Amino acid sequence: MRLAIEHHTQYRFSEPQSRLVQMLRLTPSDTIDQTVLTWRVDVDCDVRLRDAIDGFGNKVTMLYAEGPLESIDITVAGQVLTTESNGVVRGSHEPLPEGLFLRETARTAASEALTAFAGEARGGCSGPLDCLHRWNRALAKRFPGVPDLPDSGLSAAQAFAKPRPSSRDLAHIFIAGARAIDVPARYVSGYRRGADACAPHGWAEAWVPDLGWVGFDPSAGISPDECYVRVAVGLDAPGAASIAGSRLGQGGEEMDVELQVGRLGGDA
Repeated sequence: MRLAIEHHTQYRFSEPQSRLVQMLRLTPSDTIDQTVLTWRVDVDCDVRLRDAIDGFGNKVTMLYAEGPLESIDITVAGQVLTTESNGVVRGSHEPLPEGLFLRETARTAASEALTAFAGEARGGCSGPLDCLHRWNRALAKRFPGVPDLPDSGLSAAQAFAKPRPSSRDLAHIFIAGARAIDVPARYVSGYRRGADACAPHGWAEAWVPDLGWVGFDPSAGISPDECYVRVAVGLDAPGAASIAGSRLGQGGEEMDVELQVGRLGGDA
């Protein structure tokens, strides 16, 4: 499937900023089942852009802007060709051992209630992959129709106690449940066709022996298919955030996001 993506982010500052430094995790990487056909990053003011690879193997673009800045608009756009892989990630750049992704963070901390629910959901499973699929489907059934929203800052335990978490929160809950049974799991930030999105989509990947990394989207109860585009991975959402950085200046900031993911004709 050939997907066209346009992701626009605008920051507005209540007072002019003298300097801005941002790390952009906005560029997807090629894998066996994901080919980036075209991609570009555009900014509405004079900036310096430097491409790099972070410690998790994600493509990043460092942005440096000198003020005074009252606002900044960042737009990424391109086309990605995807194929069905049943959620199995093949050919990704993996600089770190899978065991690292057993590490708990503040955002993936579980609670007794979460752990107990995960145990019930996995009851009677026949192996690691079956356990993970059952856990994934159980979360989708408990929290149907969750939205893509900006990062809430909640831990997995806090989000599990809410009646309607976001897709990002649900990914953290999945990760916490997987790590509770010593399955390495990580957060994925990217794009999904067919969703009413006001933010990039979030899902999870878990390590399965003999398969490697396998994706699970608990907001839909499925493994990612050709409608998904992987961009960045991390221990949690902050580690895979689309934009992170710092600014030098007083006052507050507001952020607006516009996102379109559509299918183009002529798929291979």
